[in-house]
Amino acid sequence: MQHDAIILGAGGAGLFCAATAGQAGARVVVIDHNVEPGKKILISGGGRCNFTNIGAAPDRYLSENRHFARSALSRYTPADFVDLVRKHGIAFHEKTLGQLFCDGSARQIVALLMDECAAGRVDFAFGQAIAEVTHADGRFTVRTDAGLYSAPNLVIATGGPAIPKLGATGFAYQLGKQFGLRIIPPRPALVPFTLPAAESLFRELAGVAADVIAKAGKSAFREAALFTHRGLSGPAMLQASSYWRHGEAIAVDFLPDAPADWLGAMKRQRPKAGLKSILASALPERLAEALADNLALPGEMQAQKDGALTAAMQRLKGWAFRPDGTEGFAKAEVTAGGVDTAGLSSRTMAANHIEGLFAIGEAVDVTGWLGGYNFQWAWASGHAAGLAIAERSGA
Repeated sequence: MQHDAIILGAGGAGLFCAATAGQAGARVVVIDHNVEPGKKILISGGGRCNFTNIGAAPDRYLSENRHFARSALSRYTPADFVDLVRKHGIAFHEKTLGQLFCDGSARQIVALLMDECAAGRVDFAFGQAIAEVTHADGRFTVRTDAGLYSAPNLVIATGGPAIPKLGATGFAYQLGKQFGLRIIPPRPALVPFTLPAAESLFRELAGVAADVIAKAGKSAFREAALFTHRGLSGPAMLQASSYWRHGEAIAVDFLPDAPADWLGAMKRQRPKAGLKSILASALPERLAEALADNLALPGEMQAQKDGALTAAMQRLKGWAFRPDGTEGFAKAEVTAGGVDTAGLSSRTMAANHIEGLFAIGEAVDVTGWLGGYNFQWAWASGHAAGLAIAERSGA
């Protein structure tokens, strides 16, 4: 069968691109080495799929070109995808910070995508390993272990290496390099930190969570932090990890609602209390104990010098952790880096130097915040490429 486009990858971006192009009249085939589509979708959001965020905007995305995502995101918005979810009768709810989840199962989003593909008469080649991809005479040819496919348009939608147990690989980067696209070095993002042995006091707090502000570089996030047996996790830390570079410190404000003179005020209000007791009034008891022990201000509050309390408060408002790494791609929710946006059109996601070549979704150097932003980028970039393919195909 003749196809107008071959889409490599049956994740969110690839399926949405296929549905968009197919419904606009293009003949599309989606190839994936997995035997079923949307494997990452199925585990997302605790199995309920945080399918978008109503606050999705370009400043919530990391990229060497911070303006690149603007065009696609403006032309396919969270409201557009919400309309599609409603059209399919999927019940959903908003959690904190604009995050939208299915009431039921993430399988509903995969079913939505497959139904939309069916409406566009999309063909599928699942469970087929790609052996070779070539380009000659204006056509791309993909050879798999089960067949040969050829088309004038090729979409790289195979994502990044995050969560390899689901079959994720760096194939997108190999293919991008093959066709002359620059690759921004990939790294784990939205990933837990590991702490060195010197921070064993805090690793012993495994299971303790607290509302904090975590800062990495110039970026700060107020959400929950979770201590683990290996280091630091929870939404605040996952967010900060995307902006962190090895060797840098993470600054944590353990008392985000407390004024700078809070300990001094507590000294006057509760002079006979100890620091551990004071901190336990605002923090989980085990965390309060660990912080108090580390600050080493024994005795009653009334015995503490004001300067010592000021210094302690400064530490509590900007406690420096220096991670020795992260838990890597195995535990990362997404991959930062990827196909350099300088080689792509922000309007169509097409490569600038090879007609008919596109890169979308996580394969591209655009990485969203935690909370549905990366799915919105999948929908928006897939939509942009799908429309461009249909236009190129004369559909």
